[in-house]
Amino acid sequence: MTFKGKHIVLGITGSIAAYKAASLARLFVKEGAEVQIIMTPAGKEFITPVTLSALTGKPVISEFFGANDGTWHSHVDLGLWSDFMLIAPATASTLGKMANGIADNMLITTYMSMKAPVFIAPAMDLDMFAHPSTKRNLSLLESYGNHIIEPASGELASHLIGKGRMEEPEKIVEYIRDYFSKQESLSKKKILITAGPTYEKLDPVRFIGNYSSGKMGFSLAEECAERGAEVILIAGPVSLKTIHPNIKRIDVESADQMYQAALSEFSDCDTAILCAAVADYRPKEQAGTKIKRTDDEGITLELVANKDIAAALGKQKKNSQTLIGFALETNNEEQNALRKIEKKNLDYIVLNSLQDKGAGFQHDTNKIAIINKNGNRKDFVLKNKRSVARDILDETIDK
Repeated sequence: MTFKGKHIVLGITGSIAAYKAASLARLFVKEGAEVQIIMTPAGKEFITPVTLSALTGKPVISEFFGANDGTWHSHVDLGLWSDFMLIAPATASTLGKMANGIADNMLITTYMSMKAPVFIAPAMDLDMFAHPSTKRNLSLLESYGNHIIEPASGELASHLIGKGRMEEPEKIVEYIRDYFSKQESLSKKKILITAGPTYEKLDPVRFIGNYSSGKMGFSLAEECAERGAEVILIAGPVSLKTIHPNIKRIDVESADQMYQAALSEFSDCDTAILCAAVADYRPKEQAGTKIKRTDDEGITLELVANKDIAAALGKQKKNSQTLIGFALETNNEEQNALRKIEKKNLDYIVLNSLQDKGAGFQHDTNKIAIINKNGNRKDFVLKNKRSVARDILDETIDK
């Protein structure tokens, strides 16, 4: 796709990488886009508005009111005018303000009024980028539906010195181009996704469960919906919210409830992505009242197997359907994953290991390998879960 005729708001903040914004503006204008630049006061310390105005043919906006005539710059109008907003570079300070709604400058108020997609290219030193507050803010911004263009992707990311560096302008442009190219790539698809844990009751107040947060499944649901798919999200008990209107959410608690919902919805779906951490066993009996503690005696629980959702869908699967499973392993990872593919009639399996730091439950990141039914394996580096969701779709159903 081309950016010809697109309206772009380009936000620039106070980073040494601000000089790269000139190249970004030039690349967009060269393709026929109309670019409106908004700078924070600190951004003007690194690159002059005159330079940027010469590139775009538009006065740069920095304050709420024009310096000469007092004209009010409407952040609301800019939010309606724009086809997308790109903030590059985005400093740690700006990320914090965006994540927490601190609208004390023209850039943040415009961001908070934006109706179009927002892309964010962070730029800061390594220590700031690695700080827990920065990670938290990036996770929050991603959960709000923003698109984080990770700094220094590719080969440079393997070197510590590059991890906080802003991505190069050409790669940012290609990232955004790919996003819009894929927006309707799944428009005629119906996709079933399971997410989160299941809870198996012992009594009215206790249950057997696991540590799944549901973040991976919800990231997959949002990414599928953004690519135009109709998404059926069957979610175990999690605190996450869905954003995209294309997502129909079905909330369940137990493995049996998830099983029944999945079987009911699967027949007219094109793809099922089974991301939920479903309990393999449940108590044979549930106490009707709270189990009381005794002073010296323990209790013995008898567990029975839950129905296997992946195996059941694998038996139902038609040739036109794609079935993708997940395997979280602690040992013999690939062996177990390959066995699961064959046993459950999967087309792909997404494998991750608790041995990998930053992967698995409760993290905002994940490190995966994707194995197809022919045994071919592709490994990916540690990424945030929204980026992992993109990799999964690109490798499986959106080639």
